[in-house]
Amino acid sequence: MSPPGLRSPALLQTLSLVADPIAFFDRASAQYGETFTTRVLGLNSPPVVFLSNPDAIQAVFTTLADAFEFGKVTHVFRPLVGNESLIMQEGERHQRQRQLLMPALHREQLHSQGHLICQLAQKRMIEWSVGDAIAIRSEMSEISLQVILQVVFGLVPGVRYERLKQLLAQLLEAITSPLYSTQFFFPMLQQNLGRWSPWGQFLEQMAQIDALIYAEISDRRSQSLQNRTDILSVLMMARDEDGESMRDQELRDQLMTLLLLGHETTASGLTWAFYWLHRYSESLDRLRQELDQLGENPDPIALSQAPYLTAVCKEALRVYPIALISQPRKVKRTIEIEGYTYEPGTVLIPCIYLAHRRARTYEQADRFDPDRFLKQKFSAYEYLPFGGGSRSCVGMALSLFEMKLVLATVLSWYEFETNLDHAVRPARRGITFVPPDTFRLKVVSDRATILELIHNP
Repeated sequence: MSPPGLRSPALLQTLSLVADPIAFFDRASAQYGETFTTRVLGLNSPPVVFLSNPDAIQAVFTTLADAFEFGKVTHVFRPLVGNESLIMQEGERHQRQRQLLMPALHREQLHSQGHLICQLAQKRMIEWSVGDAIAIRSEMSEISLQVILQVVFGLVPGVRYERLKQLLAQLLEAITSPLYSTQFFFPMLQQNLGRWSPWGQFLEQMAQIDALIYAEISDRRSQSLQNRTDILSVLMMARDEDGESMRDQELRDQLMTLLLLGHETTASGLTWAFYWLHRYSESLDRLRQELDQLGENPDPIALSQAPYLTAVCKEALRVYPIALISQPRKVKRTIEIEGYTYEPGTVLIPCIYLAHRRARTYEQADRFDPDRFLKQKFSAYEYLPFGGGSRSCVGMALSLFEMKLVLATVLSWYEFETNLDHAVRPARRGITFVPPDTFRLKVVSDRATILELIHNP
């Protein structure tokens, strides 16, 4: 028996999902429950089943992991991340790339970058003044892009840095448009009809970006990498079991993967954290108390280990996760999960958004409550903001580390008031959902001045 589901035409379902995924999931789960069937992968879509039950998700991530293939269902990302991207690989190739990537993105390796992340946040917010209404999403997006360029790519400000920053910002802005991103779902729209056509413009953008990335890789190969700690350099020094390093295209594709999956997503998580903290002042006060106890200019590692700060970031990623779904899995052989039978060709997708809103798992699931992460430990199948199993996001540690440091740095410097006195509906931005662009935080005081007056009345 297959799960119940939508019966409307595949094209209509696909467009509905692309236009408003949250509304799509809310409607379908309300009607069909925790497991439902759709056809949302274009005109000739196979059955696509969304899962939010923890037992079903566990089966997908662990016990039945060998029953799936991945590359064929991630085709929508291929034009952006390339053939050599980690998310395109399967089997031994996927294992090899993951083994090469993980040390560069391990928590301990990232610690060396903590001060740089804090400095990048400080450099951006030093331009803010009392009375300014800060567009938090765009500011967090700017900080996150600079983190990727300097911490991930290892670039230093200069001509190449500024040009790449400009091009990447344009690309990232373009793919947030539902109309623009629709072409990645429908190969028939991927026609290069010259510079005036949407796909032609995209290909030209990618060519310019690639030229800069390959130039940086080439320059880096002619330099000593021994004292460098940026992720690109660490990746270039990494060796697999056969002593082989990553080729230029592999490096390029991993960088683009980290950019596309780590830029707007982290900025989105940060924006929600600021939004919720200024909706629930008791949480903000409690976080400020924790940060104040760490003293002036605390060590980034100590910051990243602060319990309530960690709980705030986790809860922000729960209420509106940075990715609504985990990586799709295509069934290779007939399997059974939770009483449902899935034939080869069926696509299974753990739905992070619905798993995080599950009433049986989370009491008052719609409410922002960081305390739930201090009182209870949730399983990897109940709380999965970065996916799970062998396909979990390799940038998980970097994203969470960056969120904690940027949030703490900003809140240590300034006090704000919000311009919104009501709950908001998330607005789609690329593959993420953020508070609407009308959300602003007004700078009401410089905390450095306040704290100085407290200590020296």
